[in-house]
Amino acid sequence: MLIAPSILSADFGHLANEVKAICDGGCDFVHVDVMDGHFVPNLTIGPVVVSSVAKVATKPLDVHLMVENNTFFVDLFAPLKPEFISFHIEEEKHPHRLIQKIRSLGIRPAVVLNPHTPPEAIEFLLEDLDMVLLMSVNPGFGGQKFIPSVVEKAKRLKSLIEKRNSECLIEVDGGVNSENVSILKEAGVDIVVAGSYVFNHPDGYQKAIESLK
Repeated sequence: MLIAPSILSADFGHLANEVKAICDGGCDFVHVDVMDGHFVPNLTIGPVVVSSVAKVATKPLDVHLMVENNTFFVDLFAPLKPEFISFHIEEEKHPHRLIQKIRSLGIRPAVVLNPHTPPEAIEFLLEDLDMVLLMSVNPGFGGQKFIPSVVEKAKRLKSLIEKRNSECLIEVDGGVNSENVSILKEAGVDIVVAGSYVFNHPDGYQKAIESLK
């Protein structure tokens, strides 16, 4: 299992130290939640802050856009050269075009599904994707409870991926902890995003990441 701690739950007063700590603690990606206050009822960080994160991170960035104007935000964050940029299928009229744009920028394209969106909605995009991110909470805020139906959804998505693009990864974001991570692994999930579980863990970031792995 690959681990992508979400810096949404970090102490922003000491963000550089927080990012260094999760990288030193063995994470595989640094998950960056970008929210615009329109697609979701929260406003987070822009490229000025994320550029500072990129300078201290020793692991690749995983940028998750929760925004209304996807193309605008892709252009903002592409110069930081994240490993992945993911966008919500619910907010994109021309997803195939945007996927091609992201890949042309040298970044791995990914699509996000909200809890209510079935995996079949993106079946005919899978051949062009490097990752699908399943939300296991409603996007917008950290610390929410895991929605159990995402396990069945991951299994259905895995079946579609095996048929269309066996290299496509599955990521799950929201309420992930040491109690449900093994169920997700069995369902075919490759990467988990963990925010509050990692940053609030009583034994520190490294122990939190190790417990998920």
